[in-house]
Amino acid sequence: MYDLEKGLWIAHCQEGPLSIIGKMANRHGLIAGATGTGKTVTLQVIAETFSQAGVPCFMADMKGDLSGISQSGAMNGFIQKRMAEFGINNPKFNGCPVRFFDVFGEQGHPMRCTISEMGPQLLSRILGLNETQEGVLNVVFRVADELGLMIVDIKDLRSMLNYVSEHAKEYTSTYGNIATASVGAIQRSLLTLENEGGDKFFGEPSFDIKDLLQTTANGKGIMNVLAADKLMMKPKLYSTFLLWLLSELYATMPEVGDLDMPKLVFFFDEAHTLFADTTKALVDKIEQVVRLIRSKGVGVYFVTQSPTDIPETILGQLGNRVQHALRAFTPKDQKAVQVAAETFRANHAFNTSEAITNLGTGEALVSFLDEKGAPGIVQKAKILFPLSQIGSITLAQRDQIIKSSNIYGKYDTPVDNVSAYEQLLKMAEEEKRQDEAKEAVEGNKPAGQSVGRPKTGIWGKVGKAIFTAVTATVATSVGNAVSNKVTGKKRSKTSVKTQAGRVAKNATSAATRTITRELTRSILGNLIK
Repeated sequence: MYDLEKGLWIAHCQEGPLSIIGKMANRHGLIAGATGTGKTVTLQVIAETFSQAGVPCFMADMKGDLSGISQSGAMNGFIQKRMAEFGINNPKFNGCPVRFFDVFGEQGHPMRCTISEMGPQLLSRILGLNETQEGVLNVVFRVADELGLMIVDIKDLRSMLNYVSEHAKEYTSTYGNIATASVGAIQRSLLTLENEGGDKFFGEPSFDIKDLLQTTANGKGIMNVLAADKLMMKPKLYSTFLLWLLSELYATMPEVGDLDMPKLVFFFDEAHTLFADTTKALVDKIEQVVRLIRSKGVGVYFVTQSPTDIPETILGQLGNRVQHALRAFTPKDQKAVQVAAETFRANHAFNTSEAITNLGTGEALVSFLDEKGAPGIVQKAKILFPLSQIGSITLAQRDQIIKSSNIYGKYDTPVDNVSAYEQLLKMAEEEKRQDEAKEAVEGNKPAGQSVGRPKTGIWGKVGKAIFTAVTATVATSVGNAVSNKVTGKKRSKTSVKTQAGRVAKNATSAATRTITRELTRSILGNLIK
């Protein structure tokens, strides 16, 4: 619940309400806890409170539960109990303005980007390329830039890979070795991505980041909900896509500093997928984006099971924290609990580590930044109940919301504009026409010129020498036979056969000597040169 003076009311402890201060909301946050401890409801409460304050949000919906944020909630026994504990009377149940998105275009407006916008580093992560293959992919992107070609979709990238492979000798001296094996590995990874539905993600019209920053006519922030139940089955595609969105926000939005309220709050659910099997270079990039994007008026809230899922360099930047219960059955679990406890400013009224393992559903340890940006002392608290519906909505309700959106139709029909694929085909056809024209001109040259005459080379010389040697040997033998006939000298059949064998042997020896002599001359000539 939002109060202009009290801020964004999220939880309630013995001392009273715990609220996120508006101008500190862009200092990022963390929602952590084991499965079933209430993380999704906490996310929903925080998101709808931002919506009431006029702040749009983006969130991924893993199971369809968050779609209920679009509908009004209803009174029940649990809420009545919480109302008494929080001192709330007559809550106004209401849904939030929502837009549904889906990378695959099935449960919401399609969200696409071009391969050029994604860039080689993020694309390499999706494709699972090694360092050498990523290097080749970087060369492909550089060549495309030099040729002024836009890589929009998978067929464009395939065409560029083929082009670079065919012209590898031209680019090797500038960019290094372009191995055929690496190109083949990238092509196979593209095929796998395409089979998984990646061809629906890459294309045009590309998603406009500004569509995440809109509010309604009455000033409420629009909730942008990404259907991620299918996308989550491909963790690298999911996490890399969200990272691309963050990078685009950072690159697109102007510097604004600390505002009274953020311009956008970005919830990154299942945040552990972002850092799994991620290179140090990419982790450094994520750290840079998270650290600097707050000056663009964007708050990033990571949602995951344990704080240990987040690298320490990034965890230290998450100022507003809600920690639900963690289980400590193994030494590894106990270590995670200890790490989680150490991220809070201690409260001497209780042991933080013990408290984390004893929290009930809907309860959490909460610490928000104060007005000076310092972390508050950790408090045991109960999360407020949402005013919107808890749980998923029907397909009919979802369809109605999609069709009533003011961006309906903007992204729904894919467009295949002229890009690298078409331009490379045109270049190949033009090159073929030029070759045919050149052959036609050379074919019309007067007789006596070198057109059509075989080039003189080592094997031409060898062939000529062999022919001469064999001809001479056979001629000598034939001459002897004719002479014997004229003089009347007779030979037996056996002698004739022997003579024939001798002719063949002499011809073979002559050919062998000729080949050896010509090859020796050629090798010595090259050495002298």
